[in-house]
Amino acid sequence: MRVVVLGAGIIGTCSAWHLLQAGHEVTLVDRQSDAALETSFANAAQISVGYSVPWAHPDTPLKALGWMLQNQAPLLLRPQWDRAQWSWLLRFLRQCTHGAFAHNLRQLVALARYSQQALQDICAQTGIEYARSQRGIALYCTDAASLQGAERVSAMVRALGVPRRALNRDELLQLEPALQPFAERLVGGCYTPTDEHGDARVFTQALAGRCQGAGAQLLYEQHIEHLALEGGVLKRAVLKHQHTGVTRVLQADAFVLACGSDSVALAQPLGLKLPVYPCKGYSATLALLQPERAPNISLIDDECKIAVSRLGDQLRVAGTLELAGMDRALDTPLARARCARLLQRIETVFPGVADTRLPEAGGQPQFWCGLRPTTPSNVPLIGPSRIPGLWLNVGHGTLGWTLGPGSGRALALRMSGQNPNINFSFLGLD
Repeated sequence: MRVVVLGAGIIGTCSAWHLLQAGHEVTLVDRQSDAALETSFANAAQISVGYSVPWAHPDTPLKALGWMLQNQAPLLLRPQWDRAQWSWLLRFLRQCTHGAFAHNLRQLVALARYSQQALQDICAQTGIEYARSQRGIALYCTDAASLQGAERVSAMVRALGVPRRALNRDELLQLEPALQPFAERLVGGCYTPTDEHGDARVFTQALAGRCQGAGAQLLYEQHIEHLALEGGVLKRAVLKHQHTGVTRVLQADAFVLACGSDSVALAQPLGLKLPVYPCKGYSATLALLQPERAPNISLIDDECKIAVSRLGDQLRVAGTLELAGMDRALDTPLARARCARLLQRIETVFPGVADTRLPEAGGQPQFWCGLRPTTPSNVPLIGPSRIPGLWLNVGHGTLGWTLGPGSGRALALRMSGQNPNINFSFLGLD
């Protein structure tokens, strides 16, 4: 079968790889000059099976209201005159029940476990190097209420087969001595020893290269003008080169839509309304000044909702959710404030370990932002759409790196007429 995969981030590239392994003829398309140059470029670097937890939780609405006037809040709603935003928010609120949370958690953890195995299989097959670390991920808390909440979730995750365990403060400091300067603020946390971290961009670009070596056609710098139906079936994608303006038409037996937040605009002219909204996140990649004092275990700061991962001689800090439409700006006052907050937190928790100076003070932080395509339940859409010929692999939110390899494998199996061995609802649309 001839398959065109639209989008060469972690989701699209993993889909292309597994489709090739299943014997399909694959073309991979992206508007950038290489794979993983948008949402997959500088994420939190975590493969966090033990922390594949929905944002939609009974406590979230009240917390979000308290955060609305704080520019540095972990979850920031910037209200727009945008029907899609308000529709998404209403659906999100419906997911903020105990029953929905438990259901969505089961879905995410099942897919995350499946995906980690898929990632490990790709690594064994290809030998791709991407600053991989298999030392686990730890979450640290600064107040008793948050710790109790983390322990409740830990119990739920353990019941799903993931070894996420509670830690007191001493155990946390023994596990990661780099937290010692912050010890007075810590009350405890939890740890999943089987979790991993690594550079998603490096992995995705290397895997795209393996796809090309396995026979895939890679078409970069191609803007997707529109998708064309023929007799109600998707048959063509019309592309235009970003620089030359040359138009080309791709015909295929099936198309995979894996363009992240941009998938919504591509699907809408077909009469397909995807319940996906862009959630803006930020990261900073910092040079290490004292590598011997830097954390070696990937960490989650529960208070600020940020992740910290060491990638060789650099430290990556990433996080926050900002609901503001398709805003990719890094130079606005709000964006600068949120980036500065990441640096401030690193300096507070790990003083002197990394170069946390802002550019105006002589520092060289590598700031980034990306639009994480998020469904109200946080569970991605994987499978056939109601448009014949169009398959979806979208809506992974903050868990694209964690869920990407397995999502690609599962989609390829379904497109090949097989059922993935996973307890996950592969649904299209309501």
